[in-house]
Amino acid sequence: MALPQIRSYEVPADIPEQPLGWRIDPARSVLLVHDMQEHFASAFDRNAAPFAPAVTRIAALADEARAAGVPVVYTAQPGGQSDEERGLQLDLWGAGVPAGEGERIIDALCPQLRDRVLTKWRYDAFVRSGLDELLRELGRDQIIITGVYGHIGCLMTAASAFMSGRQAFLVADAIADFSREDHEMAVRYVSRRCGVVVAAETVSSEIASAHEGAVR
Repeated sequence: MALPQIRSYEVPADIPEQPLGWRIDPARSVLLVHDMQEHFASAFDRNAAPFAPAVTRIAALADEARAAGVPVVYTAQPGGQSDEERGLQLDLWGAGVPAGEGERIIDALCPQLRDRVLTKWRYDAFVRSGLDELLRELGRDQIIITGVYGHIGCLMTAASAFMSGRQAFLVADAIADFSREDHEMAVRYVSRRCGVVVAAETVSSEIASAHEGAVR
């Protein structure tokens, strides 16, 4: 199955009620930019919602995170994987990311010098990527999730974080998905079962307020 050509949709504005009351702490968190590669971006109209506003928000959050000392971590799937490397994803999606241009993280979100870029092999960003080891190394137990696709890798990464004792924050308006329905499903599931759903504005505010308090 090839990637769909994704029709533009407006990102749901409302943040659902949720049982968890976690708040972002810059001293405990990392910002994850999930799979924002040319291959996955090619499914969207890049000048329309949900992709264009998500990219703008992710870029702003990355800048704010860097300024506050929050590590920015990227995942990127390698191109030209063998059938063995693809595993069962081969049966559902085919060969995956082609070698070359499709592997590249989009220019608007180009990693900076101190950012980490991890090679990712499965939906869940924790699987064989070194993300678990990196969080341990950094002493961080919160993960702020942005990127694509909401109901696939972003959701599964949030669930995996929860099951490994880490707090996941899914940024509802800084992810993009196959459809509004899929987007809403991801937001609903994470908010009810494995994390906190937040708006990018809330992430900015919590990072800024904690950072300002730390430098006074």
